[in-house]
Amino acid sequence: MTTNLSSRRRSAARFYAIALALFSLALSSACKKANQGDAAPLVTVQAEHPEIGPISEHITADATLSAVAEASISPKITAPVRKFYVQRGSKVKQGQLLAELENRDLSAQALDNQGQYNAARAAFEMQTKAQVPEDYHKAQLDLQQQIVDARRKLLAEGAIPGRDYDTAAAALVQAQAAYDVARNHMESLKAVSRAASIEQAQGQLSSAKGKYLAAEAQVSYSEVRSPITGTVTDRPLFPGETVNSGSTLITVMDTSSLIAKVHLAQTVAQQLKIGDDASVSVPGVETPVPAKVYLISPALDPASTTIEVWLRVNNKGGDYKAGTPVRTSIKGRTVEKAAKIPISAVLTAQDGSKSVMVVGTDGAAHKTPIELGINDGEDVQVTKGLGGSELVITTGSYGLDDGTKVKVGKPAEDADHAGGEAK
Repeated sequence: MTTNLSSRRRSAARFYAIALALFSLALSSACKKANQGDAAPLVTVQAEHPEIGPISEHITADATLSAVAEASISPKITAPVRKFYVQRGSKVKQGQLLAELENRDLSAQALDNQGQYNAARAAFEMQTKAQVPEDYHKAQLDLQQQIVDARRKLLAEGAIPGRDYDTAAAALVQAQAAYDVARNHMESLKAVSRAASIEQAQGQLSSAKGKYLAAEAQVSYSEVRSPITGTVTDRPLFPGETVNSGSTLITVMDTSSLIAKVHLAQTVAQQLKIGDDASVSVPGVETPVPAKVYLISPALDPASTTIEVWLRVNNKGGDYKAGTPVRTSIKGRTVEKAAKIPISAVLTAQDGSKSVMVVGTDGAAHKTPIELGINDGEDVQVTKGLGGSELVITTGSYGLDDGTKVKVGKPAEDADHAGGEAK
């Protein structure tokens, strides 16, 4: 009995001891949680003071590179291709022969029209020169009359024999007869309206000449020449295939310079001028490619109410390809002494208003409204809202409530670098 009672007492004592230990442990944990709840959490951010210095506006937009000149060459006639003189990728000059189409039927037609033209021209000359015989015979008549008059005088003076006078008089009669025949011929022509005959001959000549020139033009259309200097970028057919009038036979592009066409708001485009510096970021090229403002459209695009601006890129080396999508940047206004902060520091509200989070003297982040000026793609000018001595949160401000306690730390890459050196 005594032994059992004593055993039960020892068991009860151990139970109470264990329970007391568990209670103490729970109480200690609760106190720690309470203490942790009372302390406000610190948010680590990166911050810096506004920088005072020059800043240049950079107007960015997406675009696609296109050739400075492009010709989709279409023949004016439908005919099989006799021969090509170029391949895709061939360098060509303006006026160079690129291809020949079958033209034997056209050449024969041109030859026939040339014959008709020559016949019409001969008929016209006959009509216009019909008065020449009359003029000739009249001149002969006048000459013989002068000879007769002179010999009559000499005969009267006894200077010549009578037979010489008789010979001259006979020649005068013959000249008079020839003249009368020519004059009668001209009178007959006038009777049927000489003017109408000449006009008819002129019309026939003009018609024949027009047909001849048209046939020659058809023959010339069988020779396909390049209107520009450039590179052949497309040649869809092969010799022997028929090309239809109006369809593209060969495409030539001048890619010595490329154009990036961007659309900008009117207020932005009005600040630009021809020759302004720009750059184009081409996929696969590490550094931006220099460019110049080449054209500013004088009219608004009625669909988008924007202004089209062309940037010209030198491509004499052929390093860049037409059709490549690019990112463009145009240098605009410059402010020499501007208060500027990283663009990443700016917060934009739903109503479009801008603000930044500033670290106050109480160690908390406070929202400060600001107004902005120009930006260069990395930094932005602050025109109102900051005095220059504020500590502006550049990273970590998104989602912070006003009054949140913050701790300014180093950028992640600096911290990693410092940790590497410590190791």
